Amino acid sequence: MSNCPYAVTHEVENMTHVAKGPYHGPAPIPEEGKWVQVKEIKDVSGFTHGIGWCAPQQGCCKLTLNVKDGIIQEALVETLGCSGMTHSAAMASEILIGKTLLEALNTDLVCDAINTAMRELFLQIVYGRSQSAFSENGLNVGASLEDLGKGLRSQVGTMFATTNKGPRYLEMAEGYVTRIALDEEDQIIGYEFVNLGKMMDFIKKGDDANTALEKAKGNYGRFNGAAKYIDPRQE
Repeated sequence: MSNCPYAVTHEVENMTHVAKGPYHGPAPIPEEGKWVQVKEIKDVSGFTHGIGWCAPQQGCCKLTLNVKDGIIQEALVETLGCSGMTHSAAMASEILIGKTLLEALNTDLVCDAINTAMRELFLQIVYGRSQSAFSENGLNVGASLEDLGKGLRSQVGTMFATTNKGPRYLEMAEGYVTRIALDEEDQIIGYEFVNLGKMMDFIKKGDDANTALEKAKGNYGRFNGAAKYIDPRQE
């Protein structure tokens, strides 16, 4: 008779028993400065990111989670390219926190891109490929905000170009591009930007809009002394 508690086929029932070698457990993975043999979901800790996309590939999501003992303590959901996805992200931010990593993986996070990001993040974190793999005690809850720019705004790049009119820089990591600097050959040599996060902080502290706008401006490259300046959204 078989010692297996589950139903087996007749062929397996009649097989001769062969002893299995010693059980060494799973290979340990790096987690928050320790090597851990993960046997249950509560054994998983780590801080990392996942990138996801929706089926029509018209939008994408960067999901950042901080997991402690299998429980999601912190979630940062950043989306791009789809207006509906931002509302899905708002719902996901409420859904994710407090769930186990496995619960979150098997929860509908409203948007395909966010679900895909969750899957990719899960794979990284359970294989020990987290950002905090070798950080003793991991990262504090709130660490994901350090990935954002001043004023807690996602760092976004938006460029547009056509064959007959050339490139337009619309948004860089530093902020909203207001002017592009061109040289004598009409090639881009720099740009002026407004850091919208800083601008809103100045306004909240009492500055009027025009003062805040000027204080939040900056430029990059050989902006000063260019042959020509254009507004990338109007010219």
